[in-house]
Amino acid sequence: MQFRRTALSALLGCALLASPAWAAINPTKLGASYDATKSNVTFKVYSSRASRIELYLYSTATGTVEKSKVVMTPEAGSVWTTTIPVATLNGQGLSGTLYYGYRAWGPNWPYSASWVKGSGTGFITDVDANGNRFNPNKLLTDPYALELSHDPTTPAMSNGTIYASGATYRNIDSGSSAPKGIVLAGDTQSIGAKPTRALKDDVVYEVHVRGLTKNDTTIPAAYRGTYKGAGLKAASLASLGVTAIEFLPVQETQNDTNDADPNSNAGDNYWGYMTLNYFAPDRRYAYDTTPGGPTREFKEMVKAFHDQGIKVLVDVVYNHTGEGGAWSQSDKTTYNLYGMRGLDNPTYYSLTSDKQNSWDNTGVGGNYNTRNLAAQNLIVDSLAYWRDTLGVDGYRFDLASVLGNTCEHGCFNFDKMDSGNALNRIVAELPPRPAGGGSGVDLIAEPWAIGGNSYQVGGFPSGWAEWNGIYRDMVRQSQNKLGSATVTTGTMATRFAGSSDLYGDDGRKPWHSVNFVTAHDGFTLKDLYSCNTKNNLQAWPFGPSDGGEDNNNSWDQGGIASDQRKAARNGMALMMLSAGVPMIVGGDEALRTINCNNNPYNLDSSANWLGWTRTTDQANFEAFSKG
Repeated sequence: MQFRRTALSALLGCALLASPAWAAINPTKLGASYDATKSNVTFKVYSSRASRIELYLYSTATGTVEKSKVVMTPEAGSVWTTTIPVATLNGQGLSGTLYYGYRAWGPNWPYSASWVKGSGTGFITDVDANGNRFNPNKLLTDPYALELSHDPTTPAMSNGTIYASGATYRNIDSGSSAPKGIVLAGDTQSIGAKPTRALKDDVVYEVHVRGLTKNDTTIPAAYRGTYKGAGLKAASLASLGVTAIEFLPVQETQNDTNDADPNSNAGDNYWGYMTLNYFAPDRRYAYDTTPGGPTREFKEMVKAFHDQGIKVLVDVVYNHTGEGGAWSQSDKTTYNLYGMRGLDNPTYYSLTSDKQNSWDNTGVGGNYNTRNLAAQNLIVDSLAYWRDTLGVDGYRFDLASVLGNTCEHGCFNFDKMDSGNALNRIVAELPPRPAGGGSGVDLIAEPWAIGGNSYQVGGFPSGWAEWNGIYRDMVRQSQNKLGSATVTTGTMATRFAGSSDLYGDDGRKPWHSVNFVTAHDGFTLKDLYSCNTKNNLQAWPFGPSDGGEDNNNSWDQGGIASDQRKAARNGMALMMLSAGVPMIVGGDEALRTINCNNNPYNLDSSANWLGWTRTTDQANFEAFSKG
């Protein structure tokens, strides 16, 4: 059924996991690309279940109908393809930027020659017994598109129902408004020389690419909140002592509407953990938003950090996608169809045993089907693209336990010893950086998800570093909860010395523990020692935000400001001196606060962006942090 590389059964044992990667990355060249002479454009898309796929070509991103459409040809390995001469495209009025999308038919909606856009001709059911959800009225983005024109909803088009299936929405045509893939011709922007520093010698700085500079008056106004602006902070962060910057998600996500009302959180998605495309740099973070601009500018930013000896790590979300889950738990028919779900739902998503709904270990929609070989191919190909073309040095994997799943549908089971899971596949094909430094990638897991056996701190396979949530809890309890929580000297010594009880059993080292006291999803360092409880329902710009952890192991130190500063210094110093890799959250070096909001995922606001003016206390703490 699948289309490339040696079968997973050939991946036997730890010895092979440590061997060089398999065959070439993306050997069938999925996606859209010009040939070497720029005379032809080839489009390739995967679907194992479609009965017909049509390529739709546009001269603009929105507001117009297609200039041309082409019936794709199925080839071996479930790859659908077509090659079009540029001269033909020019004759069809497609002489500038080439925008494209797909329409797909399958068993639940067979093709009929009398079908027209916006009709129900040929429809049988929204979802069939095998989990297929084909709907030709929905223009689908290419999972391998290198840039997207825009997000599904924008300030000019806020009606997200046009992408839905179900009786009310299935016949609405999304073509003129839907995001389009952009065919890139390539660029010459350098990524600089990649640092080869060992992970054990890194100090990681976790930050949002927009929030890093949006409030920074030392950056030209037009560059604030962009990749270009972030690159201008490289020297400053190097002087602080940062050796690796870890950006919250920078792959395309639904955030075009964040500025629709700049004084409200309505519909905002600031953090970006709802990925729409695994190859495209998010256009909203680019100063140059022209086609190809986000890619060039991202690479320019990477070079700026590389020139300062700083690695660039990116937070990636391969456990679910921005297509989300069911609109209602009582309705199996109404789902968003942006791309993968409409092309091959059972391949790209884990489903319930009856294949009628999504399986969910993420809390924000259906699990990505990390056990399926074709879906794994996309993960590996995406990671390789960000490594080789865009220049990143490593990854932090959101809810990474989902990548250790050993079954496709109807269950969830994490098993690090299973050679066929995505975790071991990634290590095999994208070799981790050697312990002493050199070429390779740094692989960092958020080692938990929701439900099942997904809490796996210390349970990941060889090659993986992990966010050490047990370290975080111990430090917080030892500072804030003595008397109500038991923290022994032995426990503290074990965590301080690198958590050998968690990582030593499979040969991993102290630096496979990424030590943190705070992270983006929780209190800032200042708030950890200044807030007894979360306060997420406050007014804009510090809220309101829903959700958030109730058990934070926080304490306001009796309201004594000097004790709060002392506790923050102790927390920072303990983390920096512990064996392992320390991770600082952007702004913690200068006592940033979000007024006790511990889940500000939806606040694209001045309160959530880093501040760069300093009070005396903040300046003193920043000097302490730097020291």
